[in-house]
Amino acid sequence: MTVFDRITQNPDVLAGRATIRGLWISVAHVVNLVANGMTPLQIVEELPDLEEEDVRQALAYAAALAQDELHDRTWPCIIAHGCLDTTGFVLIYLGVYPGL
Repeated sequence: MTVFDRITQNPDVLAGRATIRGLWISVAHVVNLVANGMTPLQIVEELPDLEEEDVRQALAYAAALAQDELHDRTWPCIIAHGCLDTTGFVLIYLGVYPGL
C-alpha cells in the first residue's frame, strides 16, 4: 500500500482539492504539467516550492485514483443526439443502449 504523505486536502486550500504538502499547488496541476510534456526536473524549476518527490507522489496518487475508478459496463447508457430542425431549434433525442 502506497503512503501519500505529501498529498494533503484542506477545505481552506483550493476548496479541498488534493494539493502538494498544503501548498496552493494542486495534484491535478502537477499531473497536467507532466501530461503536457514537462519532466519532474522542469516542474521543480518552474515551481521551486516543489521537490521531485512531490511530482512522483502526485503521479502515483492520480494513478491510484484512476485504478479505483471502475465502470460497470452492464448498466444501460443514455446517449443524447442533437440536431437542428427546420426552425433552428435544437432537438435532443435520447436513447437507452444496454452496456455500450
